[in-house]
Amino acid sequence: MSAKGWTKDPRLFRERVRRGQWRSSTAGICPGYVQANLVILPKEFALDFTVFCIRNPQPCPILEILDPGDPTPHEMAPGADIRTDLPMYRIFKDGALVEEREDIGEYWRDDLVSYLIGCSYTFEEALVRGGVPVRNYLERKDPGIYISNIPCRPAGIFSGPMVVTMRPIPASLVSRAVQITARFPKAHGAPVHIGDGALIGIPDLRRVDFGEVPDIEEGEVPVFWACGVTPQVVALRSRIPFMITHKPGHMFVTDLRIEEIASS
Repeated sequence: MSAKGWTKDPRLFRERVRRGQWRSSTAGICPGYVQANLVILPKEFALDFTVFCIRNPQPCPILEILDPGDPTPHEMAPGADIRTDLPMYRIFKDGALVEEREDIGEYWRDDLVSYLIGCSYTFEEALVRGGVPVRNYLERKDPGIYISNIPCRPAGIFSGPMVVTMRPIPASLVSRAVQITARFPKAHGAPVHIGDGALIGIPDLRRVDFGEVPDIEEGEVPVFWACGVTPQVVALRSRIPFMITHKPGHMFVTDLRIEEIASS
């Protein structure tokens, strides 16, 4: 099958990833399907993290929680393996990023609980379909990702700031962008801020913490959405003893259609 074909089918795409044939961003991959952030924690921290997600549903909308030691997302992608089916992973120890790697088999343990968390790549396609041009999606690039000064509600050991993504939206289409993304609470929902980034601790939009530096054209307004990279920053601030996540932009592609998580 051509590259064009396997980048449209989640199962075929995950097979390519598992064989080491795709290590890049998943921006624009498998149009029409939900993508997800990944967080893996020891069971002893699972309750606190679940509460953290419930208290912070915009940056951490839970799609599925896997049983301890189970690497298969039975609801989102039966037959998949979260140990091998993401392009790149990050390993955190004692609040520090210690490694990026292509699979996590040697780190896998029976006490690890995995979380799939909604991703804004899901609503980017919905925006384009709704007539809102999202330049990074159309160019298959990552959006600018920033650590804001918006505090998350703490839960147990977990506390820290919200991470946000920014997409420049034509001023005349901002209200439409709000309406469209509000239909996807499982993919971060409506924006958390519109306009001057300095008001949420981001004075220079060219200084990204993750992702790619955005270009803002005349007549466009910066629009900020909550981001699933938030748990990675929280892990650093909270000095979590051990945690595995996706590398920003390198998501888990599920078998779930975007329409299946849209609210009416």
